[in-house]
Amino acid sequence: MTAARPAPTAAVTVVGIGADGWSGLPESARRVLLDAEVVVGGPRQLDLLPPECTAERVPWPSPLRPAIPGLLAAHAGRRIAVLASGDPMFHGIGRTLAEVLGPGAVHVVPHPSSVSHACARLGWPVEEVQVVTLVGRPRARLAAALHDGRRLLVLSADAGTPGEVAALLRDRGFGPSRMRVLEQLGGVKERTTATVTADDWPPHAPCDPLNIVAVECRRAPGTLRLGAVPGLPDEAYEHDGQLTKRHVRAATLGALAPSPGELLWDIGGGSGSIAVEWMRTHPSCRAVSVERDPLRAECIVRNADRLGVPGLSVVTGAAPEALAGLPRPDAVFVGGGLTAPGLLQACWDALPVGGRLVANTVTLESEALLADARRRHGGELVRLAVAHAVPVGGFTGWRQAMPVTQWAVQKTVDPSLGADA
Repeated sequence: MTAARPAPTAAVTVVGIGADGWSGLPESARRVLLDAEVVVGGPRQLDLLPPECTAERVPWPSPLRPAIPGLLAAHAGRRIAVLASGDPMFHGIGRTLAEVLGPGAVHVVPHPSSVSHACARLGWPVEEVQVVTLVGRPRARLAAALHDGRRLLVLSADAGTPGEVAALLRDRGFGPSRMRVLEQLGGVKERTTATVTADDWPPHAPCDPLNIVAVECRRAPGTLRLGAVPGLPDEAYEHDGQLTKRHVRAATLGALAPSPGELLWDIGGGSGSIAVEWMRTHPSCRAVSVERDPLRAECIVRNADRLGVPGLSVVTGAAPEALAGLPRPDAVFVGGGLTAPGLLQACWDALPVGGRLVANTVTLESEALLADARRRHGGELVRLAVAHAVPVGGFTGWRQAMPVTQWAVQKTVDPSLGADA
């Protein structure tokens, strides 16, 4: 005989609910809501509750996250339930509550997500689909997911999102991509639009606010190919000549070795290419680009937006002074300003144990600084040389680019000193 599951002791119970409302909830979820004294949720979710659910209904305030502690404190001692759209832990309020209150204070009753419903309708394997949410996020982040042949599901912010997705696809050279909009998934008003390319998407097509956009990516002929690994074509960037060129950039990102969730300081950002490609390696990677020239700083912002990482933070100012107050980095790249007094030491001091520092230079003066840094801290000093084949009269010869000296080092602990080496 199976033992009965004990009642949750968490301060808040989060119940996922779909477009089918009360009828689509399992008995366990209904019991939670019928037993609650307070139910918190968005107006749309609260409207799905039947009259027999007599709890006080409290809509979420805006902005939501900073209001959570005060709202819960106002109802302390009462049985609180929270309504969430679909799966509360998939881009939902469940994650926010767990972060604010701690996971032990939150009990979650999940529901199928809109992604699960959409894949079921489309016949797409869930594990082979990339999900991009545009709820409360800039649409430009979709650009980083555009690869020929990929299937995407875009979580919409409102009825206007499908049109914005189509416009971005056209702007980024993916106009032939096939789009479908799935509305009110799981509810009685569920509807799926006909398949239309982004090029042919009607500019004012009516859509339900509760929708998800399915995209089968197709790159237009002649569109620049942007791969999924560092070393994008130089033509992908707007720049004034201050650009870490493609082959050196790929080697530099390899030395920096980004991992999910890590933060990079990109010092002397120029066009922002190192920071942009660091962030493109994984959606959770973060970067701060420090650039003293205001015009170049603006250019970095445009490149980040164009290439799908609008979350790149740009600080306009000269290092090391501009580094004050920045969050601690996992890695630092110095692409300019090496001769600024105290810069290398400030970067080294900012790194935690295990952090990486990579610095590139083409000048003898900066090369001497890197050689001295290697003597003190270890690491690897390499010379990167790239030559391109160019016409020489009626023949072809090699044109050598300026060689780049690169110092790459990981910060470790010297056991004999008990301090950073």
